Amino acid sequence: MNIKEIKEKVKNFLVEEMEIDESSIQDNALLKEDMGIDSLEVVDIVVLVDQEFGFKMKPEDFQNIQTYEEFCQFIQGKVA
Repeated sequence: MNIKEIKEKVKNFLVEEMEIDESSIQDNALLKEDMGIDSLEVVDIVVLVDQEFGFKMKPEDFQNIQTYEEFCQFIQGKVA
């Protein structure tokens, strides 16, 4: 799966499941500050990643992920 496909899947579940404004989803957007993702939503995202991409992510994985781009690259590294 290439990065473009991953970004599309991630954007879709962020908009549909997390109700994040699509206009705020940019490569350099900060997950917490720009997109408003809080610690409770991180748990939901972990579940969605498992459903969409088939691997278990831990909430602690988000400690080193700041932006949407970094999040998508993390996923790509796990599914490649």
